[in-house]
Amino acid sequence: MRGAKSAKWVAGAAIIALAATACGGGNDDADKGKSSAKGAVNADGIFSVEVGEPQNPLQPANTMESNGSIVTDAIFSQLVDYDPSGKLQMINAESVETSDSKLWTVKLKKDWKFHDGTPVTAESYIKAWNWAANVKNNQTNASWFGDIKGFEDVHPADAKAKPKGDAMSGLKKVDDYTFTIELNAPLPYFSYKLGYTVFSPLPESFYADPKAAGEKPVGNGAYKFVSWDHKKQIKVVRNDDYKGSDKAKNGGVVFKNYTTLETAYEDLKSGNVDVLRQIAPKDLPVYRSDLGDRAVDKAYSAIQTIGVAMYTKQWKNTDPKVLQGLSMAIDRDTITKTVLQGTREPATGWVAQGVLGYQKDVAGDVTKYDPAKAKALIKEGGGVPGNKIFIQYNADGGHKEWVEAVCNSITQATGVACAGDSKADFQADLNARDAKQVKSFYRSGWVLDYPVNANFISDLFRTGAAGNNGFFSNKALDAKIKAADSAASLDESVKGYQQIEKELVNYMPTIPLWYYKVNAGYSEKVQNVDYAQDGDPILTQIEVKK
Repeated sequence: MRGAKSAKWVAGAAIIALAATACGGGNDDADKGKSSAKGAVNADGIFSVEVGEPQNPLQPANTMESNGSIVTDAIFSQLVDYDPSGKLQMINAESVETSDSKLWTVKLKKDWKFHDGTPVTAESYIKAWNWAANVKNNQTNASWFGDIKGFEDVHPADAKAKPKGDAMSGLKKVDDYTFTIELNAPLPYFSYKLGYTVFSPLPESFYADPKAAGEKPVGNGAYKFVSWDHKKQIKVVRNDDYKGSDKAKNGGVVFKNYTTLETAYEDLKSGNVDVLRQIAPKDLPVYRSDLGDRAVDKAYSAIQTIGVAMYTKQWKNTDPKVLQGLSMAIDRDTITKTVLQGTREPATGWVAQGVLGYQKDVAGDVTKYDPAKAKALIKEGGGVPGNKIFIQYNADGGHKEWVEAVCNSITQATGVACAGDSKADFQADLNARDAKQVKSFYRSGWVLDYPVNANFISDLFRTGAAGNNGFFSNKALDAKIKAADSAASLDESVKGYQQIEKELVNYMPTIPLWYYKVNAGYSEKVQNVDYAQDGDPILTQIEVKK
């Protein structure tokens, strides 16, 4: 089972537990979610998956959303991955070792090649990471290399400054298949981060024209890129020379673009698409009866929150008590049971279930519905500036219903006016966030990329973090994050982050809503369908029936 391959913004309302959980609609067997009607297999068969248009070109360091990452994860493999229990697995690496959590030595397997036939070497990683980290290349996930010594030389903290060089001093080649990574400070969980797509290698051909390479990527993964017909489909085929253990049991995948989940579901029922990643709220009451044992209902480690645009005049200097009050005005129990048909569990903190360091009820009363306390906190904090809020969301992700329900709950409880701010698709939604064009709040969903609580705190709330779309910043919190990262052991680091999570209620960088589940389905054409820790279908194990 493939692990969590990329930290990403989740596109849909209805889309991992570190231990495998039951899925499906017919029984309680461990194999729920896999079709009971097994058939003869066409090993070269092609199947299709529902997606949306990726936000950016398909460059590994420039993809931080679910529509692009499902494609890049098919094309690129990294040094490591995780099994369903969260145990680290070596993929392109033979070993990743350290004695002090600061200096790491990576030894590569020697028989790996890129899709163009060139070898994957130590230089393939070193050069790729230096390029991705360099501020001149404008990569969305450049900050992920910030742990490495010399990062500020290629990516100055001052946005107007020019880089001092083209290479991070912390990356050193030992031989063709060995390199070392020196960090700025010890980081006990660094090896887990190496499973994220941003740490992919790149072939030498990439650098001749990086923009063109993003349109026609050449990777080292289980599938080879074929074509990208923008806003229609992306096609990949099996890489027969792939050296990983998860070789594709099918001939390839067509990622079909849909602008609404409702349309995708109708196409699934009529056999025009084979695998869905999510079901629209409208179809949640019927999808189990429609699909039978091809319906999927499975927990995974992701959380839905309301992001706060801290750069806006409305929230820049507003007392966190106002945000606490708005949180207590949301009736999560009723909304998850009715609008979301019991497919979500109300969140009680900021870290998703199933990761190391998860704590229940860490937010205390702030995630409990209490209109009287909500009003009192909002008043005590000075009130909502303008007495009106907006929640931005992508119209193609099945969010309209729950956004309206949340708004109604807030207005009825507090008198604060609330309205949804719909963007045409996920790409437009993310572009508005990146451009600081969010009016007030935005719908935010985050799925783990490594099974440690730091991923839901440092990578979202640290000043300058790539996932910090609300541009929240607090020096005291940054210092505590730095201290947790510098802990002597993974266990101590996790405990440090647990303490930080307990204090987030005082800052309210986001408003927790609920934990995700995979609510999806697949056609009669395919079998052996399961979903990974990141909520995506495990493409390589899907079989196409003859």
